[in-house]
Amino acid sequence: MHPRRITLGVPPQLTTRYSFGMTTDQIILFTLFGAVFGMLLWGRFRYDIVAFTALMVAVVLGVVPTQDAFSGFGHPATLVVALVLVVSAGLVRSGAVLLITRTLIDSSRSLGAHITLMGAVGGILSAFMNNVAALALLMPVDVQTARKAGRQPGLSLMPLSFATILGGMVTLIGTPPNIIIAAIRQESLGAPFAMFDFAPVGGIAAIAGLTFVALIGWRLIPARADASISDDDISQYIAELLVPERSKHIGKRLAELTQAADKSDVAILGLIRDGKRRYGLSRSVILQAGDALVLEAGPDALDEFRSTLDLALAETKREERLKAGGEGVEIIEVVVPQESRLTDKTAQNVGLEWRQRTILLGISRQGQKITSHLRQTPIRAGDILLLLVPRDAARDVTDWLGVLPLADRGLAVTENSKVWLAIGLFGAAVTAASFGLIYLPVALGLVVIAYVLAKIVPLSELYTHIEWPVVVLLGSMIPLGAALETSGGTELIAGALIGLTQGLAPWIVLTVLMVVTMTLSDVLNNTATTIVAAPVGIQMAQTLGVSPDPFLMAVAVAASSAFLTPIGHKNNTLILGPGGYSFGDYWRMGLPLEIIIIAVSIPAILIFWPL
Repeated sequence: MHPRRITLGVPPQLTTRYSFGMTTDQIILFTLFGAVFGMLLWGRFRYDIVAFTALMVAVVLGVVPTQDAFSGFGHPATLVVALVLVVSAGLVRSGAVLLITRTLIDSSRSLGAHITLMGAVGGILSAFMNNVAALALLMPVDVQTARKAGRQPGLSLMPLSFATILGGMVTLIGTPPNIIIAAIRQESLGAPFAMFDFAPVGGIAAIAGLTFVALIGWRLIPARADASISDDDISQYIAELLVPERSKHIGKRLAELTQAADKSDVAILGLIRDGKRRYGLSRSVILQAGDALVLEAGPDALDEFRSTLDLALAETKREERLKAGGEGVEIIEVVVPQESRLTDKTAQNVGLEWRQRTILLGISRQGQKITSHLRQTPIRAGDILLLLVPRDAARDVTDWLGVLPLADRGLAVTENSKVWLAIGLFGAAVTAASFGLIYLPVALGLVVIAYVLAKIVPLSELYTHIEWPVVVLLGSMIPLGAALETSGGTELIAGALIGLTQGLAPWIVLTVLMVVTMTLSDVLNNTATTIVAAPVGIQMAQTLGVSPDPFLMAVAVAASSAFLTPIGHKNNTLILGPGGYSFGDYWRMGLPLEIIIIAVSIPAILIFWPL
């Protein structure tokens, strides 16, 4: 059942009579938005800091009223995004999602069959939980399957990422753009979109996209040099090993270690002495105690080389203190998402050793050479890290860092006693909200309370599952977007787009809006894109004298369709390191996918949400 559609008629003479002379407020706001988009593209500062700074400047300059400065933080869209993240964590912790995923590790399946099955499951999961959380859950399963099958994880990780993005289009809670669109519709038109109002259009787009990804898309991913891999070489790390005191290698030339390195499948990249990197490979340098060898190797190869030559970790003293605790140590591989506390910081900055008793052993970064000390190397989103952690503390360390493990740890031993309770509570909330019995944010809030009381989500971890940078981004951008609309800025943008399509059919105007939104979403945060594009869509509909609903649906689908770059969507960033992708790999499958999304979405919008 669709909510009441609203068509706002506009006198015909207003469709062409636009004045592009801007007021002072409009000039300030357009300048701020231009600065925000420019900073987001630059990527030097995190998006939440950029957005919050812009909000504060807008308040100081008077374009955002002081009383509205923090209204975005209490906005329904912001609350729903935060609550969905906690509910998603509860579904994972209860073992509810693992009822499905634990059956998927079957390396005997063909690659096409594996991608089809994983894509379908990823799409379904991301429709009912945050699509970033869905990928975070399925990525270790996919990587482990690739390892067992002896194939590159890059062949299946991109299809999985795209599938989870596509699945999020189907429901209100699947992706932040849908939540924002529903909230903007309520504010502007008097009624929000309901839970499954996105399903007809989003479902068709998702099915078409998943079909393409499963049958054709994965074949477009650039082939890697090696057709298959083993557990030992899934990730090559830049690491450091020390020549200890009284080592038998003191006095040898570095080149003399090459044969042992080759046998262990380790590449010697250079030498660090007295804290300074020696020029070139330093093959002729005579080794001294305390020299650090800079190496590139997989985890097992690194350990073999270390044992064979009796070398030491670069963090020897820290390792000794770690082992002194008596619990032993283990090595884990993790991938760094954008929201990790490690992003753009060094291991030394975050106090990795003294806070979590964890040692950074290596960094894998899409084949890029890392020349500085590991502990002093800024870590980027998409990096894969090799960590030495206290035994049985891996989960605590990964949770604290906000990183994702690249192993199937925890799949075999799951607490299943509260599975059906978690599913039942969530299902009841979704059903009640879908029939309009309860306001969605209230329904999700009750689920969170129930999860805490039932200890599905421990109280101590309640706020750790919320992506605070996203909350700050939303809370900052919503007042800015409202100010742009109030000042008439969205009317100017809509007028420009209408002018470009003057005399063309409304469905062509709709297509232009979708293409522009999709292009912005590929290079900017999709949340910021939606906040700007949705009011523009409403204004365009008002100008044409048609229903705004099809324009909002077009923005919703387009803002979620970020498939051309690793920066357009968090899921694409997450797979960058584990998949071994380069920046230019995404468009090969992403460009035809975006064309397909537009081709199927426009007819679907016109059928289910007529002009």
